[in-house]
Amino acid sequence: MINWSVILGIAKTHLVTKMKSTVTATLGVTFGIGAYITLVSFMTGLNGMLDDLVLNQTPHIHIYNEIRPSETQPISRYRDFKDAMNFVHSIKPKQNQEKIHNALPILNYLKEHPNVRGATPQLWAQIFYLSGSIELGGNLGGVDVMEEVRLSNLQDNIVEGTPEALKNNINGIFLGAGLAKKMSLSVGDRVQISTITGDIFPLKIVGIYQSGIAEIDNVQSFANLNTVQRIMGESENYVTDINIKLFDIEESEPMARRLEKQFNVKAVDINEANAQFETGSNIRNLITYAVSITLLIVAGFGIYNILNMLIYEKMKDIAILKATGFSGKDVQYIFMAQAILIGILGGLFGLLIGFGLSHLIDNTPFETDALPTITTYPVNYNATYYFIGIGFALLSTFVAGYLPSNRAKKIDPVKIIRGT
Repeated sequence: MINWSVILGIAKTHLVTKMKSTVTATLGVTFGIGAYITLVSFMTGLNGMLDDLVLNQTPHIHIYNEIRPSETQPISRYRDFKDAMNFVHSIKPKQNQEKIHNALPILNYLKEHPNVRGATPQLWAQIFYLSGSIELGGNLGGVDVMEEVRLSNLQDNIVEGTPEALKNNINGIFLGAGLAKKMSLSVGDRVQISTITGDIFPLKIVGIYQSGIAEIDNVQSFANLNTVQRIMGESENYVTDINIKLFDIEESEPMARRLEKQFNVKAVDINEANAQFETGSNIRNLITYAVSITLLIVAGFGIYNILNMLIYEKMKDIAILKATGFSGKDVQYIFMAQAILIGILGGLFGLLIGFGLSHLIDNTPFETDALPTITTYPVNYNATYYFIGIGFALLSTFVAGYLPSNRAKKIDPVKIIRGT
């Protein structure tokens, strides 16, 4: 029967008496795990931030009325030309409104759907921004601002003002940051909006909106939905877009196809809208995990080399233990116990160092005009990475201790004592 108290006592004595080797082995584990935690936390945090910048601004399903040429050309409808060769082509699509037909019933249907977290109507209009002699073309989006705040990251992109200020002002506007800079306007000023028909409406700037994408901030602004409907001279049911957020994003593609058939609209799911971005995100994640795994493997080899040298230094101790009656199994357990103790100590210190460095990065200032709401570097404190770290520390030290200790149990003590 194995006397674990004796084995652990001897293992502890070996570790204490050879403090230099013990510290070196422990530090090998500590810095390996610490570097892994720091790297994976920072890289996954950065990837998450980039994903959020795009995905939070993209609905899970986007519904609109796509104006496209008729699949059946007019000449094909005449039976007299059924067997003839038709040379008439490229018939332009008929005049049609951009609004979604039956938008309000569609919204009511979506709000009652069990997988729909929210559906927001929008009206987008091409306009001109006027300020003195400055005239800039752009887009004005009519939205339900409080629903947009609930379902997207609109509030995170408001650098001045509040959503409530827009909701409570029927003549208010969130002006794009690029537009505000070009026209030297700020919160409290007025900007004139001109439609493509020449009608002019003055709106009060109640907030500045900055998405972080210059092409958007230079042309895009937001107002209340009924305000834009009034500017365009349209009724309350005039809606050009419906954005949908789901509870289960995996259902976005099949649900988009069902909505197209059910309501005769164009529905674009989030995967279709962000296919290129999704590819880039997957590649970044692949690089992150590849680098992290490589780092752990390199740390494992370092741990193995250190423990192997530690056992090599203990050859005479092994001979004495066997000469005094310890079996080969006992010797193996002693050195494996040392390896596990080093793994536990080094792993815990590694987690602390990794957390400390991650916290330091998380509090390092990071300011850029492209990301107004980001003030520090992003870090992901996912507990899974810490469990992986301590798990690998124990696994690597177990393997690193098992291989040389398995060799140590087969050592002939007579040869060692003789020095052969």
